[in-house]
Amino acid sequence: GTLLNLSVSDRGRSDSLLLSWDEPEGGAEGYSLALSSLGSGTPLQNGSAGPNITSFWFHGLTPGMRYEIEVTATLACMDTTSQTVTAQTSPSPVRNLSLSSDGSSAVLRASWAHAHGQRDGYHLALYHSDSQTLVRNASVLPNASTFLFDGLLAGNEYALKVSTLAGSGQASTSIHQWTAPSTPTQLRLSPGSSTSLVASWASAGGAAWLHLVLHNLLTQTVTTTLSARRGLTSYTFQHLQPGTQYWLGLSATAGPYTVWGPNATAWTYPLSPGNVTLSSAEEQSSLQACWSTPAGERDFYLVTLQEGEDGAPARNISVSGDNSRVTFHGLSPGKRYSAQVTAVAGPYRASAHSTAAWTQPLAPSGVSLSSQGSPYSLLASWEEAMGEGYMLAFGPVEHPVKNSSLLRGVTNFTYEGLCPGTLYAFEVSTVAGPYTSTPRCITNWTYPLPPEQLTLSNQGHSTSLQASWRAAPTGSTGYTGTLWETKSQEWVRNMTVGNNWTNVTFEDLVPGRQYTLEMAAMAGPYTSAVRSATDWTYPLAPAGVTLTNTRRPLGLSAFWDKAAGDVDQFHLQLYSKSHAAQRNISVGPNTHNFTFLGLSPGIQYFLKVTVLAGPYRSSSHFATEWTYPLSLANVSVQPGRRPQELHVSWVESGGGRDHLVQLSVAESLSIIRNVSVPRGVTQLDLEGLVPGSRYRVEIISQAGPHRTSSQTAVGYTVPLPPLSLLASPVSTAWALAVQWETPPGQRDGYLLSIHEEGSSVPARKLEAGKDSTNITLAHLAPGTCYLVGIWAVAGPYRSLPKNITGCTVPAAPTNLSLTNPGSSSELYTCWNKPPGKRDHYRVILYSLSTQSRDRVQTLSPDAQNITWTHLEAGSRFAVQVTAVKGLFEASSTNVTQWTHPLAPANLTLGSPSASTLQVSWAATGRGPEGYMVAVYDTESSSRVGRMVLGGDARSHTFRNLSPGTRYSVAVRATAGPFHTSTPNFTHCTREYDALLA
Repeated sequence: GTLLNLSVSDRGRSDSLLLSWDEPEGGAEGYSLALSSLGSGTPLQNGSAGPNITSFWFHGLTPGMRYEIEVTATLACMDTTSQTVTAQTSPSPVRNLSLSSDGSSAVLRASWAHAHGQRDGYHLALYHSDSQTLVRNASVLPNASTFLFDGLLAGNEYALKVSTLAGSGQASTSIHQWTAPSTPTQLRLSPGSSTSLVASWASAGGAAWLHLVLHNLLTQTVTTTLSARRGLTSYTFQHLQPGTQYWLGLSATAGPYTVWGPNATAWTYPLSPGNVTLSSAEEQSSLQACWSTPAGERDFYLVTLQEGEDGAPARNISVSGDNSRVTFHGLSPGKRYSAQVTAVAGPYRASAHSTAAWTQPLAPSGVSLSSQGSPYSLLASWEEAMGEGYMLAFGPVEHPVKNSSLLRGVTNFTYEGLCPGTLYAFEVSTVAGPYTSTPRCITNWTYPLPPEQLTLSNQGHSTSLQASWRAAPTGSTGYTGTLWETKSQEWVRNMTVGNNWTNVTFEDLVPGRQYTLEMAAMAGPYTSAVRSATDWTYPLAPAGVTLTNTRRPLGLSAFWDKAAGDVDQFHLQLYSKSHAAQRNISVGPNTHNFTFLGLSPGIQYFLKVTVLAGPYRSSSHFATEWTYPLSLANVSVQPGRRPQELHVSWVESGGGRDHLVQLSVAESLSIIRNVSVPRGVTQLDLEGLVPGSRYRVEIISQAGPHRTSSQTAVGYTVPLPPLSLLASPVSTAWALAVQWETPPGQRDGYLLSIHEEGSSVPARKLEAGKDSTNITLAHLAPGTCYLVGIWAVAGPYRSLPKNITGCTVPAAPTNLSLTNPGSSSELYTCWNKPPGKRDHYRVILYSLSTQSRDRVQTLSPDAQNITWTHLEAGSRFAVQVTAVKGLFEASSTNVTQWTHPLAPANLTLGSPSASTLQVSWAATGRGPEGYMVAVYDTESSSRVGRMVLGGDARSHTFRNLSPGTRYSVAVRATAGPFHTSTPNFTHCTREYDALLA
């Protein structure tokens, strides 16, 4: 039928609807209209409109009601056309809306009377008035008439908008209200200065206005009133009375509400007194403090008398606030005092200090004057006295004194640069401020100087010592001295002489003994520092010196007799005219013989014995004797220049003539060769021996009637190296098989060395028996080359080395995978890196679907993956990875994978008959492994047919379909586990010919 394009609007009226329509083509003779409640079918209002009319008003409707309107247009030839539309009137707003806090600071309760007409529900939106932000959103049922908003801010104004909802229409009503205020907390009132107080508080956001009232508690009057807007958290009250107590009251208001808050009291700071002085009073040991009264108020004054430099409190006195002086009695003499006057108002104080004042001091006690053993200084000391410092006077008793001053805390003073042996006088007085005590006096002497250049000398005598010195320049009345035995510290004798003596001789002393003389100068009651000198009396020479020969061990023994007196040690000098070297030996004082060992054989020696006492010595006459000849020393047997030779060498010990060299096989001990060599020859080469054999050598020497054999020396000839060395890998294990041929001669065994090429790890060492010709080197790294060395060993000697390089078989890669990353032309290969080394990897990709050539890649030894690109879509491939080390290889197992196929191209659909649908397509590229064709009923989305075809198929016909039905068809290309589908194409089967007719 003809469409009228109906539309309905209410033009903002909740009891009316305006219906509009379009005039049909060809016009209409008239219109009839019927309005009924939606779903009732009973007309509530009827109307009609003439031609050329395209709108109509329905009035007197219920707000928020859903209606159905039917319009029937009368066309030419009595034909009609009808159309129906639904509409809803706008709802009406609520009535008697109210919003109240009921005295609560966090809750508002909304209530209202229901709106006229129908509604779906109510929507409530609560806004914060100052910030205009939405606080709460709520939707309630159509029969609800109250709602509670909680968790609101105290003392804040809120606006509520209530909307009546009906369909898509709504009608709103608004109202404003305050929550009750909350009082601030933590009110504090504290002084800012002597004329200001600072008030502060917390939680000030719960009120719109704060009102503050400040009272002077002393005068009981209101000082200041203040009103402040929300957010203020502190205020400073200025121009107040110093030292006065104030009371602060606070209240909070918000809209119509007022709440009384906390209160606080505080004092302003008092002012400090002025012109504070401290001075002496009329009484002894008394001081008076005075000050001027400051402005303002105070409770009282606290006067503190402070003692010393650190100001430690000594006295405290409280006086009323109108006083201006106080006197302190019974103070300590010679002390420094100061006064602190504090004005006290409540908990606060303001202080002022005086300058220092002193009491009369007392003289120091315990005065002493000591020399402390010094001839040039005296130490004056005294006990600490109370005061500011000390006045000192010092000088010789027969001369005027010198004055000096010291600060308090010093209780001694050293006078330097004085004359030795002189009597001095010392005076000390205590000073305290302007006062000085009576002095204390004392006298004492300086020490005399000791004698100078004191010496003690034996003058070449064995029983006497002479002491000499230079007289002291001043203050000496004589000399005193004591002679001691230095070693035993035993007293020998004392001596005292006048100040004109400069030497003295001590007789009847022991020869060769050390003596010490201690000597000092005397002056008055003191003696000077002690000077000492030491020396030995001259020793006596030893007697009865002899020298005898000892054969075993080879040496010479010396004997002598001790002379009278003391000896520090004996010195023995042994020498030969045929040798430049000589022996010097020192022995203790109680030793009377000594044996010289390690002398040259067959040599005449001379001996002299010298006695030592301090720096002095006396020598005996000479004694002489000969030594026995000795055998050769340091016989050495070393390999010669060739494996068939031995080199024999030795060191001549002296005293011998010819030497006989005897050679024997070590195992048999039979002599196989005797060689005679003259004196002076120290080496011999023995030729024609067996390589790698052990030999013994002994050398006999003769000096005069004595023959002596050397120690037997053992030596080896160098063995010959192994022959025909080979190293080959063991195929079943990571090892190398080493083989060689036995060389001529003898040996103890073989030594092998295995070192990994390019490694800093030390080489492994292995041993093999002397009859071995092969060994297997196991536990090696796969794919690694090793340098193998082998030596024949005889005793400590090795043959020349034989070296060869061998490589182990590499390890095959593991966990090989070939994956498709979702591509039709790429495959990704990865594997685990096997242990050991390799030169490179050879990776081969085989095409299993086509006859295309295999692809080969050579990769670095650290590679673990490769991506193959530009592959045939929908094809199957196999990959193999081979580790290569030199001529050796190890391959992984083969794995296979498919590339994604390409979707078929040029998909076309046709319906040859009413029950058939023909699908045809073209292959893309080489073509996939196969195809799957599926057909679906478009209306029900159910599959009605499915066919799996080979890769050479290009079409398929579905039969037994419903005529005149729309079908959806998709063709999927498959390759292994992967498939790619065309988009769905739709087509209708043909109608039956009869229906088409």
